Amino acid sequence: MTEATSSVALSARGLTKDFRGFKAVKNVDLDVVEGEVHALVGPNGAGKTTLFNLLTGYLKPTSGTIEVHGKDITGKEPEQIAHLGVARSFQITSLFDNLTPREHVELALQGMEGGGMRFWSSDRTLRRYADQVDRIVDQVGLTSLQTRPAGELAYGQKRALEMAIVLAMDPQVLLLDEPTAGMGREDVDRTIELVRRIAEGRSVVFVDHNMHVVGSLAHHVTVLMAGEVLARGTYDEVRGDERVITAYLGEDTHA
Repeated sequence: MTEATSSVALSARGLTKDFRGFKAVKNVDLDVVEGEVHALVGPNGAGKTTLFNLLTGYLKPTSGTIEVHGKDITGKEPEQIAHLGVARSFQITSLFDNLTPREHVELALQGMEGGGMRFWSSDRTLRRYADQVDRIVDQVGLTSLQTRPAGELAYGQKRALEMAIVLAMDPQVLLLDEPTAGMGREDVDRTIELVRRIAEGRSVVFVDHNMHVVGSLAHHVTVLMAGEVLARGTYDEVRGDERVITAYLGEDTHA
């Protein structure tokens, strides 16, 4: 499957973000193919997080355009973009320590139907979501922990719960910001398998410094350097690019 013959789920053209004269992102073109996993990599300060924030509406571009399934979303607010089927996770988890994984997912589903964060919802209301909650909790591997307070979960389990909350939005395009950051090898491998599962039937974009993760998951890779696209292609193609080796792969990519 190639970008030339496949539909594009998420695209950017000429995307630029200028912070008072400093261009954090410079004229970036990006195509995320429908149903594939696309990695954004690059050294610290390359512009990956800024690009992520532009794609999801948390920052407004200075110039350029962004489209989701051919619909222009340039300059739209994050909640508007979310309702078009785009969801993102963040590098830093933000959970309620006293709520269980099940309760987190129930609240997320309720919020998607316009119920907001109504903690006092009746049991009958929440039972409407029981089957969906079961499916999502199982999908991220937290069934056996679904009634344990989130504050008691291990770090990797908290990241899985964060993904469960994002999945409650039933996104078509999923953006994951460093899903394996701070994890040991065992949690990294579990997260790779988790991303594989949740990527089925979706388009996924993720940032990660760990090239083992990138090589395991990505169909396509875009390498950023100083806010610009340095290289793009398959993992093997960019891994063999001398510019990438010099700019990025020479670093400790397993840190």
